[in-house]
Amino acid sequence: MIGAAGELAARILADIPERLQHSAAVAARARALAITVAPSAVETLVAAAWLHDIGYGSWARESGFHPLDGAVYLRGNGWPEGVCALVAHHSGSRFVARVLGIDDRLCEFEFVEDPLSDALTVADNTAGPNGTIMAVDERLREKQRRHGPDSPNARANPERDDYIRAADRRVARRLAILNRPDPNLGDADEHSGDRR
Repeated sequence: MIGAAGELAARILADIPERLQHSAAVAARARALAITVAPSAVETLVAAAWLHDIGYGSWARESGFHPLDGAVYLRGNGWPEGVCALVAHHSGSRFVARVLGIDDRLCEFEFVEDPLSDALTVADNTAGPNGTIMAVDERLREKQRRHGPDSPNARANPERDDYIRAADRRVARRLAILNRPDPNLGDADEHSGDRR
């Protein structure tokens, strides 16, 4: 499934090379973070990482909201529901969907906050637009600059950024338990009340 996901991302994002570089970096980051998820979930995680931004491609674009468009495209083409749901809900998309007034459509895909969704969120938010690896806070600032202060993404903050930072802490904590810290992640002990 991972090979097929990489091939599909390459086809759909061929005319957006920066987005394809980002997706490749997110897939690589997902592989690095895969030790924080069950072995049976690794394939789903890495496939979703490759596919998380295909909704930007013209083949998949429908609503103009890339998480939803990617998930709808994948579901229509027979991809496993777990991959579709991860693509639909990656990186706190539900907060932006609420701002856009399309959260009812996004709810067609199940949202689960678990190690798998955390790993995808962190992989996406530690890989910049051209594939550069960066810390979560740096990536959040980069997205704010790129999208602008009046964008739906910006209007979904701080709730969305809080969700992304919490996922970062949870993944950092899982890596610390495994004695495999990642220098691009936040402090695993910060806000220790966040125990998921």
